[in-house]
Amino acid sequence: MSGVLTIGLLAFAVGLAMPLGACLAKWERLAQYRFSQQIHHGVLAFGAGTLLSAVALVLVPHGAANLPPAVACGYFLSGGFLFMALDVLFDKSRTPASQMAAMLSDFIPESIALGATYILHKESALLLALLIALQNIPEGFSAFRELRQSERFSQRRIIQLFILMALLGPIAAVSGLLLLNNSPGIVSAIMLLAAGAILYSIFQDIAPKVRLEKHWLPPMGALLGFSMGLYGFIYIA
Repeated sequence: MSGVLTIGLLAFAVGLAMPLGACLAKWERLAQYRFSQQIHHGVLAFGAGTLLSAVALVLVPHGAANLPPAVACGYFLSGGFLFMALDVLFDKSRTPASQMAAMLSDFIPESIALGATYILHKESALLLALLIALQNIPEGFSAFRELRQSERFSQRRIIQLFILMALLGPIAAVSGLLLLNNSPGIVSAIMLLAAGAILYSIFQDIAPKVRLEKHWLPPMGALLGFSMGLYGFIYIA
């Protein structure tokens, strides 16, 4: 029972990074345009760095440990194809909440993977939780900016919505913990699916938006994000 409570609280804390990102975007709107653009691109790069570190240091190593190479690669590629299909769907629907939907489609499987990882390696689960939280900040940041373009959503309403979305994290994480307790193969498959989806998202949605003409600092956010994951990986090794 203590493990269920721990992973539930951890997943909720991770989810609260989404409204935190929205609050940062709310503050960013008050900054001067040139400075705010640099902040926006730097936050995106930071998110890409943390996502890449989650893939390279946690999800792929632990996911591939319990599966044959060909099967592991199949799940990894399937995660990318799944998110590609979601990308096409979001593009065709042209809703003002596509970034929010993409954020949820990241957060829920990652929370399941968090609960499943807790079964295999508690220290890695803590590192993964940190990396997901760091990822959720720029995703909340971008989703807030997108939703504010619609007059249907006030700033307060968006932040409240993100807080409610954070409650989905504990549900998904506890489900992963309880239902996959004796299924290391399924746990590995989920981790590799999430890894493939994340890597697709980095190169499709995040990395192309990092570069800012006549500014060279924003890409350093990616190195900072990855270095934080690297520090945690070395610390728990």
